[in-house]
Amino acid sequence: MTKNFWEKEYKNPTHLAISEEPSGDLENFVRWAVRNSDWPPFPQGGLVVDVGCGNGRNIIALCEESGMKGEAFDISNEAIAQAKKKAREKNLSINFSVRNAGDFFPLLNESTDVVLDMMVSHFLNEKERSSLYKEIARIVKPFGWFYFKTFILDGDLHARRLIDKYPSGEFNTYIHPKIKVAEHVFTEEEIIEIFSPSFVIHKMIKSYKHIKDGEAHKRRTVSVYMERRRDDND
Repeated sequence: MTKNFWEKEYKNPTHLAISEEPSGDLENFVRWAVRNSDWPPFPQGGLVVDVGCGNGRNIIALCEESGMKGEAFDISNEAIAQAKKKAREKNLSINFSVRNAGDFFPLLNESTDVVLDMMVSHFLNEKERSSLYKEIARIVKPFGWFYFKTFILDGDLHARRLIDKYPSGEFNTYIHPKIKVAEHVFTEEEIIEIFSPSFVIHKMIKSYKHIKDGEAHKRRTVSVYMERRRDDND
């Protein structure tokens, strides 16, 4: 990932729409988990980790609603400064830090109730993604939750064209023609292969705004609701 790009974007957004409100897709996941979990998925005093938290909008909303504590990090100093300010104003117990998502997590094994990776790890290279997913599996408690949102290639002609026209050198990854950063696009099969040894995949919800008037319009996303297995391959 390009740190300079994100510093500029959070100081003066020009390429991406950076919202102050929590994601509607996260709110959908929270409602679903509350209805379908065997016990409270967002326990008061429990721990939620937000990978690539940006300005903190999602973890702040979740901690405010649930009474959970938070650990959150982002590659951008500016994003973390904004997030810290918001959390202080709400008197929330969230530790924000600047770090790369592919680095080791300073957290104990099975210490975390919920992990969020929302439109973040597709910016990492293959080695960094592999490291991140191993760390997530390590820190999540048995029967804890992982909410994963990313780009998905299945049925997305626009993403396939980007891969063909702007290849990065890694499989199913392109260099974004405007923002000049690499973006990986997952397949459903790839998601299952990566995560099913450690997580039960309860739902995969694909977006449908990638088609407009019968033409490829924007990149397709998928939201994945996962519950940590008691043991890998359990």
